[in-house]
Amino acid sequence: MSNLNFKHLRYFWAVAANGTIARAAEILHVTPQTISGQLRELEEQLDAKLFEKSGRNLKLTDTGRVVFSYADEMFRLSNELQDVLTGHIPGAALTLTVGVAMVVPKLLAYRVLQPVLDMQESVRLVCQEAPLADLLADLSVHKLDLVLADSPMNPAMNIRAYNHLLGESGISFFAARSKARKYTAGFPHSLDGASMLMPTQSSALRSMLEQWFESEGIKPVVVAEFEDRALMKAFGEAGAGIFTSPTTVENDVVAKYGVRVIGRSTEIKERFYAISAERRIKHPAVAAITEAARNQLFN
Repeated sequence: MSNLNFKHLRYFWAVAANGTIARAAEILHVTPQTISGQLRELEEQLDAKLFEKSGRNLKLTDTGRVVFSYADEMFRLSNELQDVLTGHIPGAALTLTVGVAMVVPKLLAYRVLQPVLDMQESVRLVCQEAPLADLLADLSVHKLDLVLADSPMNPAMNIRAYNHLLGESGISFFAARSKARKYTAGFPHSLDGASMLMPTQSSALRSMLEQWFESEGIKPVVVAEFEDRALMKAFGEAGAGIFTSPTTVENDVVAKYGVRVIGRSTEIKERFYAISAERRIKHPAVAAITEAARNQLFN
């Protein structure tokens, strides 16, 4: 394959970023016909389709997503280089793009990522939230540098990535202040028949909670299930039911939501992982995250 034509690649990137040829044409001040012709030439050069129709918009194919991820990084670096050369910034900042699985508690995700903000070297942190499967797909095409998850990547998945255990934590149970005293006495059996807010089955915690309830002979009433645990806490704050969070961020939960701890369990252990495309961590921001998590947050 001959060298890529960067004008073709720029037109492709503009269409992928804006969803339609018409919108890309407006931004680039060219005709839609010009862009269509450039895209055809690029697809012929790559011998692959880059887009497929999705209603009135264009959707990237698998090959298109790979090409876009590289093109996006190339043009970002190009813009940074121009800024450096013109003196707009003293140096190009590192970028760390992190995918946070929806089931990971937001307060814990903040505590895990906080060391990046405290680094002496300037780092631009980009966070995205989605189901774990979607994040791992983006990691596989290098759209993400790191994924935070509550379970390791399944080895059966055809993705070249590596699990890095950050640490583990016991579980704390919380209730609104107006209802906390009722459940504190006689915990955990006070949970029998209590209204419970639970993570969905996509969370590793769900099965652990169910097994623990069964071993303790407890049958709470599950009144709602949540993939987003920040939303679950908001319901708990309003008194809709009892909810859980890792004990390591217990004080943060109490301070933010004004709830009270009614009990704890060290038999249930939530584990959290950083999943990266690197077997050995080289990115300095990722190294800061893993070191702080292991030595401070989960110590």
